[in-house]
Amino acid sequence: MILIADSGSTKTDWRLQDELKKIHQFRTIGFNPRFHSTKEISDAIAKDLAPKIESDKVTNVFYYGVACSSPEKIKIVEDALKQNFKNAEIEVNHDLLGAARALCQHKPGIAAILGTGSNSCYYDGENIKENITSLGYILGDEGGGAYMGMKLIKYYMEDEMPEDLHQLFQQKYKLTNDQILDSVYSKPLPIKFFGSFTPFLLHNIRHPFINKLVYDSFHAFFLKQICKYSHHKEVKLSCTGSIAFYFVDILRQVAADCQVTLDKVIETPIAGLTLYHCPDSF
Repeated sequence: MILIADSGSTKTDWRLQDELKKIHQFRTIGFNPRFHSTKEISDAIAKDLAPKIESDKVTNVFYYGVACSSPEKIKIVEDALKQNFKNAEIEVNHDLLGAARALCQHKPGIAAILGTGSNSCYYDGENIKENITSLGYILGDEGGGAYMGMKLIKYYMEDEMPEDLHQLFQQKYKLTNDQILDSVYSKPLPIKFFGSFTPFLLHNIRHPFINKLVYDSFHAFFLKQICKYSHHKEVKLSCTGSIAFYFVDILRQVAADCQVTLDKVIETPIAGLTLYHCPDSF
């Protein structure tokens, strides 16, 4: 049996191909080896996933996860998986390679993740050949939900938001400046706080101010990332992530304005990864 995982900081999507080539799907909490230990990851898998499958029959695990970009972080996840799937060969990779394989399969292209954060790469059909460094939500992550949320909060707190929008924001969230600053500087994971304002952006996307905020965020992403790839006018760009998926119309507009061909846009990579690893199930 083959087990595939696509894991972010908040959720993990799992797909299992059984002995009859049937696909089963599961979801657990997300794992980030920057914040979670091997024990925490192993315990969560043992509690929420292992009882639903015959873990001793799993022969291969293909895991793609956030922050799995160094041997140290990979080992944290790998050890947790080995504790739960003792008879399986384990392969742990960065979520960016997962996105590239899901989006491009075996063809060259530029793959991008636009979720809470942002990242991208040039993929030659087998491996990642170029990767513009993603600097995280404090220094970068242009085009991601946290970046957009941070811009929105700044406009709100600095009274640079149109009055009608300011009132809508105030009515919905009822946040004082002190509460906002406390969430940013005192509470854990401010990236999730900034990303939590995505529904407000989506609900008000027809407002010219919000539309421009999203456009400018995507445009910054193209300038900082996509247009720096030497092949960006020769191959197609494909994207995955909630921000790319729900704001796709503006994303396509920005791509056209930057003379980049935008091809596939999907919400999550897991279906594409299942096709990549289990083509005989389709």
